[in-house]
Amino acid sequence: MQTTSDIDRDLFEAQGFLLVKSLFSREEANGLLQHVRSLVGHPAMSEADGYDPQSSDPLRRYPRLMQPHLQDDASWDFVSDPRLESALQELLGSTPSIVQTMVYFKPPGARGQALHQDNRFLQVEPGTCVAAWLALELTDRENGCLQVVPGSHQLDLLCPVPSDTSLSFVAETVPLPPGLDVIDVPMSPGDVLFFHGNLIHGSDPNSAQDRFRTIIVGHYATGGARQISDAYPVALTFSGEELALEPTSIGGPCGSFVDGEFAITSMLDVQDQAH
Repeated sequence: MQTTSDIDRDLFEAQGFLLVKSLFSREEANGLLQHVRSLVGHPAMSEADGYDPQSSDPLRRYPRLMQPHLQDDASWDFVSDPRLESALQELLGSTPSIVQTMVYFKPPGARGQALHQDNRFLQVEPGTCVAAWLALELTDRENGCLQVVPGSHQLDLLCPVPSDTSLSFVAETVPLPPGLDVIDVPMSPGDVLFFHGNLIHGSDPNSAQDRFRTIIVGHYATGGARQISDAYPVALTFSGEELALEPTSIGGPCGSFVDGEFAITSMLDVQDQAH
């Protein structure tokens, strides 16, 4: 396995993300995969009103797990893992706080998530949020691997526009600025992608016939943060002690699931939410 001594902070700061191969072992990734599969449909962790095992929508049959680390020991062990803590310290120069976990199952035929910036939802200030995105299965173009826009973390939070909800399970996206390109980030089980809260990223639908793309992601507030969206009321140290961050009504859940089209009633309202 790769050690955190190999982490390149300069590269992270230049491109807004860093892929660390084999930070976790394949055995660890597979063990966590089997565990989160057992939590599918858990009433206290599944996305609100999301679980319907008879639905024609794959993401209703396998809804996201939201904040599992607050109730599930294995999820807490992941998000507070010393390897992640050490890597984040090296990348950020300080120790962040733990504010969110999610599990995405992404079965065959599932929609992806349109391009977005995480800190639009978390609203961490000062500073930003940072993600640690662990692949529990092979992720590639066919099953909808993560896509990122290198260098986009240097942008401000962008005003969203409607997305194509036949391809994305969330109803908004951000327009790609001129001169920037989207690239695929294929990953193997155990790989971790660290990325900045302003980095534009997303994923395409899963077009594989029989392969899931299951991942678990932790979100962290950078050291010195004093404010976060009230959708994330619990901030924790890596030892589990609760921290007090000032809540703000701006922001919200990190990409809200939708069935239908997105109707913007006022672009001013959307702009207000984005800043």
